[in-house]
Amino acid sequence: MSPQLILLGAPGSGKGTQAKRLVDNHGYTHVSTGDLLRSEIKKGSDLGNKVQSIMDSGNLVDDHTVLELLNANCSLSENQYIFDGYPRNFEQAKALDSDVLKGSTSKAVYFDIDLEILIARIVNRRVAPGSGEIYNLLTKPPRKPGFCDVSGEELVHRKDDNEDTVRNRMEVFKDNIDPVLEYYESADRLIRVDASLSSDEVYTQLLKII
Repeated sequence: MSPQLILLGAPGSGKGTQAKRLVDNHGYTHVSTGDLLRSEIKKGSDLGNKVQSIMDSGNLVDDHTVLELLNANCSLSENQYIFDGYPRNFEQAKALDSDVLKGSTSKAVYFDIDLEILIARIVNRRVAPGSGEIYNLLTKPPRKPGFCDVSGEELVHRKDDNEDTVRNRMEVFKDNIDPVLEYYESADRLIRVDASLSSDEVYTQLLKII
């Protein structure tokens, strides 16, 4: 049986792209805590109502509630999951092990990439809101500058993709990730993939893990 996967990496390192390929081709279920929160609220469950109340009060959903959410939506004996966006810090990593994974075979995969490369990648990202296509002015420019190849619509530079915002996000990421990596490394469960390579080359690395 393939291991449960915990994807770690800075924003824009390619986790989402690779998670989709593993879901499409290898039967994994992608677990995004943000998606689960929205889904639970939509269901109107007791847990969903609790989450809605926390969010309505302007607070972040606490770790204990996130663990409740994961346990309510994950059956580790029946499925293989990709945990994406959680854990974000050392305490969450420990809690995921003790409260959710509970001894299941799992691997933490770190998408390792120089943060300066990543900043350039994100700052040069452009999106087509209608078609959902994503371009990069450095590595995947549109054929007609400023317009989507698929829909012809004008491309958008998202507000949170400006350099100051991106650098701030990277600083927050750096402050939290090292203890998480040390935690998984000490348990001999950490695998690093070179996220600066092409999408296909990163995917080949992941296939060796699963």
